[in-house]
Amino acid sequence: MNLNAVLTIYMFEMRRFFRTITQSLVSPVLSTSLYFVVFGTAIGSRIQEVEGVSYGAFIVPGLIMLTVMTQATSNASFGIYFPKFIGTIYELLSAPVSFLEIVAGYVGAAATKAMFIGVVILITSFFFVDISIAHPLAMIAFLTLTCVSFALLGFIIGIWAGNFEQLQLIPLLVITPLVFLGGSFYSIAMLPPVWQNITLFNPVVYLISGFRWSFFGTADVSIGLSLFAIALFTGICLAFIWWIFRTGWRIRQ
Repeated sequence: MNLNAVLTIYMFEMRRFFRTITQSLVSPVLSTSLYFVVFGTAIGSRIQEVEGVSYGAFIVPGLIMLTVMTQATSNASFGIYFPKFIGTIYELLSAPVSFLEIVAGYVGAAATKAMFIGVVILITSFFFVDISIAHPLAMIAFLTLTCVSFALLGFIIGIWAGNFEQLQLIPLLVITPLVFLGGSFYSIAMLPPVWQNITLFNPVVYLISGFRWSFFGTADVSIGLSLFAIALFTGICLAFIWWIFRTGWRIRQ
C-alpha cells in the first residue's frame, strides 16, 4: 500500500476540518447542552432511572452515537463528492493510487473527525451528569467501528449523489430517524412487545445497544449480535465500494 498517498489524502481532508475547527466544536457542544436541558431535565424529571442508570447518564451513549453517525456520513460524503463536483477526481483516478488507498484516506479522515467530535461530546457530558465507563476498551472499539462503518456509508453516498441536496438526503431522512427510533433516548424494553419486535429490524439498535453496554454493562440485545451487526454492515459497505471502483459506477460519468 502507498502510505504516502493515503497520508496525503488524509492530511488534506484533516486540514479542511481544522480550518473550521471553531464551528466543528461549538455546534456539537451547543447541541449536546440543549439535549441535556430538554431531555435530561424535562423528561428526566419524570423518568428518574432506566435500567438502574439515571436518565441523564443513560442518554449520553445515544447522543454520542447520533452525532458520530451523522458526522462520519456527512464528512465522508462531502469529502469524495467535492472532487467529483470540481472534476479533480479524474486526476486522482489517473494517479498510481489504488481504490483501497483512496478509500483509506477519505474514510480515515472522516472517521477521525467524527471520533474527535464524539470525544468532545463525551467530555461535555461530564459537566451535566455523573457518568462512568464500565468497559473503556470496548467503548473505544465500538466508537471506532461505528465511525469507520458510517464513513464508508458516507463515501458511497458521496459517489451516488448528483448534487449537494442529495448529500443530505440520506443522513436527514434515513440515519437520523433510525437513530431516534433505535433506543438512543430510551430502552426498547420500555416499548410494548409488538414494537420491541419491530424495533429489532432497525440496524442502529444493535450499534447503540453495544455502545451503551460499554458504559453501563447493560444492553437491549446481546453484545455478540451487536458486533455481528456492525461487522456485517462494514463488510457490505466495503463490498459495494469495491464494486463501484471496479465498474466505475457514478465515477466516470
